[in-house]
Amino acid sequence: MAQTKAAPALKGQALNLALATAASVVGFWAWNVIATLSSHYAKNLELSAGTMGILVAMPIFVGSLGRIVVGIMTDKYGGRALFTFVLVATIPTVLLVALGGALNSLALVLVAGFLLGVAGTVFAVGIPFVSAWYPPARRGFATGVFGAGMGGTALAAFLNPRLVKSIGYVPTHLVIAGLLAVMAVLVWCFMKNAPGWQPSTAPVVPRLVEASKLAVTWKMCFLYAVVFGGFVSFATYLPTYLRDVYAFDPSAAGARTAGFALAAVIARPIGGALADKIGSKPVVLASLAGVAVLGFLVALEPAADVQAGPIFIGLAAALGLGTGGVFAWVGALSPEGKVGTISGIVSAAGGLGGYFPPLIMGWTYNPDAEHYKYAIGLSLLVVTAIVALLFALFLVKTPAKEAAAHPTT
Repeated sequence: MAQTKAAPALKGQALNLALATAASVVGFWAWNVIATLSSHYAKNLELSAGTMGILVAMPIFVGSLGRIVVGIMTDKYGGRALFTFVLVATIPTVLLVALGGALNSLALVLVAGFLLGVAGTVFAVGIPFVSAWYPPARRGFATGVFGAGMGGTALAAFLNPRLVKSIGYVPTHLVIAGLLAVMAVLVWCFMKNAPGWQPSTAPVVPRLVEASKLAVTWKMCFLYAVVFGGFVSFATYLPTYLRDVYAFDPSAAGARTAGFALAAVIARPIGGALADKIGSKPVVLASLAGVAVLGFLVALEPAADVQAGPIFIGLAAALGLGTGGVFAWVGALSPEGKVGTISGIVSAAGGLGGYFPPLIMGWTYNPDAEHYKYAIGLSLLVVTAIVALLFALFLVKTPAKEAAAHPTT
């Protein structure tokens, strides 16, 4: 088969991808500020496992549904404007979290956590923004690199407990708010929309209806809900899990959660690049198989850290590969001008996939059990991964465009 000549890189391509990724890092850092300090809230507010699950999941809910709106707005106003908006809008929510925690008010922290969800919409801005900068053959790479911005989760898990210990609870939130402000200024001053990007003027509701009629939208919604939802739920609930199962203190749990998130972050662009090379379907199938097997091993409560460490890292890598593979598919197959709308719907599904597991983990937690305190929740993860694997294998066909690009797969 004759090879087509690669399109020349657009001037400013790398800079704008780097800025988008950095903005995502800061956004994810802020989005996880409550989850990474779960031990602080559990102690100071005397929360049960179920209530803690609600608190941790609250930002995920709004961040998920908000992605649909923000994805549409990105198609209309461009990534530069929307990145700036999301970063600036997150600042008062972080400060409100600080106020609620300082007053030991569960109600105020819950309200703040609800509003904090705006930070999670940063993902729906970046996918259409970076997709416009790269040709279809390299969008898996581009969206994978941008997706590595979820490394902000690792930074939050590692640094937040240490910052609280060293400089205090409220100053930690002031530092995060300051980073959001600095990043917003950098984005506004140096980021540019892609030369070929044109604002969409189509009415919102018909665009959503049209996107919802595409089979690929809902198929990717389900798959992304499993892989990205799995990552989000583990990244947010893992500090609580490690405290309950392995009795780690906040700093130790945070360091291990950061390692988990970092493994997923590294694997995500690899998944996107592999999808460019061999197609998305093999990558997603391998990811789901890994999640099913490793999720089962986690449920057995392997000993820390020699046994549990590699298993958790492997699980994170499997989830990261899957997120890269799924969104490479979305970026390559979405019609021009609809990437923001479709990616907004799919990323919302991914976020919602991460909303329910912390609730389920909290509700099914058995504090009286000597072993397997989270057996029910983890078993549901394994079953879901197997169902998704069979769904992708038998019900999701490789579209003609991608099959032509990868005839051997």
